[in-house]
Amino acid sequence: MKNFSHSSPPSIWRAPDLSARWWPVFMRNLLVWRKLAIPSLVGNIAEPLMWLVAFGYGMGALVGEVSVGGDGAAKVPYILFLASGSICMSAMNAASFEALYSAFSRMHVQKTWDGIMNAPISLDSVLLAEMLWAAFKALFTVTAILGVMLALGISHSPKLLLAWPILLLVGIMFSCIALIFNALAKGYDFFTYYFTLVLTPMMFLSGIFFPREQLPPLVRAISDWLPLTNAVEIIRPMFMDQWPASPWRHGLVLVAYTVAGFWVALALTRNRFKS
Repeated sequence: MKNFSHSSPPSIWRAPDLSARWWPVFMRNLLVWRKLAIPSLVGNIAEPLMWLVAFGYGMGALVGEVSVGGDGAAKVPYILFLASGSICMSAMNAASFEALYSAFSRMHVQKTWDGIMNAPISLDSVLLAEMLWAAFKALFTVTAILGVMLALGISHSPKLLLAWPILLLVGIMFSCIALIFNALAKGYDFFTYYFTLVLTPMMFLSGIFFPREQLPPLVRAISDWLPLTNAVEIIRPMFMDQWPASPWRHGLVLVAYTVAGFWVALALTRNRFKS
């Protein structure tokens, strides 16, 4: 009797198979997007700027200054407080929208990914390109918003130059998380759960619109580990021309979410294309 050995299929949790071939996929997305760059820019920056103007100047006139820090040692104008948080929210929303709706269109509706993988490009490299493309869109958006904030004189801190690469990391992190839901989605309606049940609560718990010291102790303890909270805790002091109190702790949380998010998104995407 002969024994036939059957090799088991590779695990979806195996290490990423990445190469420089993600770059042509990235450039393909860039060339397509160039035709719609102006409408895309207007759409991405209009909403956060309306939030900033309506709440920053409108509510700011009523609130005046807010305390930053548990002991209330530092007081800043409300518009500065809001701007330093909303820039992180803008990076989150821009990266999430691109990694959900646009990536899902290319993956499922238009079958663009299938066409790309007819070339010698792995699914892992395609997903990496989508993640970096969504992060680039987020960076493009926050750069435009930062320019408007500088023009309005909200902050002129030279430390904002260091905030720029950190906002890129924030975009990468949220694009990785969003790609998890992209891999699970059967249609566009599925993304409503992510925006309603994940992103919206995070916006209100991460110190964007009011200091987190106002939260109950248990809720604040949970908020400490949210990805948006840690982004805000790094960026906000830079708007105030200060250094973050615990940059390494917040930075490690961002990196952990990024690595874990990409790994899970890659595994789920592999599983989707396997079935």
